[in-house]
Amino acid sequence: MEIFGYIASVLIGISLGLIGGGGSILTVPVLVYIFGLDAFLATEYSLFIVGISSVVGSVSYFKKGLVNFKTAFIFGIPSIISIFLTRRYILPLIPDHVFTVDNFVVTKDILLLLIFAGLMMLASYKMIRKNTEYQPETDRGNNIILAAGEGSIVGILTGLLGAGGGFLIIPALVSLLKTPMKVAIGTSLVIISFNSLIGFFSSMHNVVIDWKFLTIISLIAVIGIIIGSRMSKKIEGKKLRPAFGWFILVMGIYIIIKEIFF
Repeated sequence: MEIFGYIASVLIGISLGLIGGGGSILTVPVLVYIFGLDAFLATEYSLFIVGISSVVGSVSYFKKGLVNFKTAFIFGIPSIISIFLTRRYILPLIPDHVFTVDNFVVTKDILLLLIFAGLMMLASYKMIRKNTEYQPETDRGNNIILAAGEGSIVGILTGLLGAGGGFLIIPALVSLLKTPMKVAIGTSLVIISFNSLIGFFSSMHNVVIDWKFLTIISLIAVIGIIIGSRMSKKIEGKKLRPAFGWFILVMGIYIIIKEIFF
C-alpha cells in the first residue's frame, strides 16, 4: 500500500512544479488514507512536505527571473500572520469531539477532513472551468487591499488544513496585482514556501514528528517538483489543469462519503 503513497508523493511535486498549485491539496488525503496518519498530524506533515517542495520548485523560477518579491510581500505578510495565529491558537481550541448528530459523532479529525473535502471541491471547480485566463482589474490601489485580504484567507485555510492554497493565490496575483501567469506561478511557490514552513514550525511542538518518514516523503515530493519544473518547459500547465481538477473532485467526494457513511 505504501508504494501508492510514494507514487502519489511524486505526483504532488509534479503538480506544484507544473501548475504552481493543486498538488498540496493531495498531501493530506495521501497521508491519512494511504499512510494511516490522523488528520491533525497529516496537516502538520503536509505543511513541511509542501513547504520544502515549494522552496525547491521556486528556485528554477527565481533563476529565470519569474519571481516578484514585492508581490510576494504584499500577499504573503497577511497570509503568514494568519497561518501563525491559526496553527498556534485557533486549531488547538477545536475539541476532539465537536458535536453529535443522532448517533454520528463529528470528531476533530472528521471535521478537518470534511472541510478539506469542501476545499478540494472548490479547487476542482477553479481548475475545471473553461475560463482559466484571469483578467487583471484596473484599480491597483484597492486591489492591493483585496490581495492582502485574500492572503489572510489563504493563511487561515493553510493553517487549518495544511494546504498551500496555490489555486487561490495564482488567480489573485494575476487578476488583482496584474502579475503575468508564469511570474504568478513562481511567486505563488515562494508564498507557499513561507506559509507552509512558518505554519509547520509554529505548531510542531504540538505533535511527535517522525523525521525519518517525513524526510523520505519530502524528498520524493522534491523529486516530483523537479520533474514538474522541467516538464513545464515543454507542456503548458493550463492544459492539464482540467484533468487534474476532475481528479481532485473525485477525491473530495470520496472523502465525504468515507467520513460520513463508513
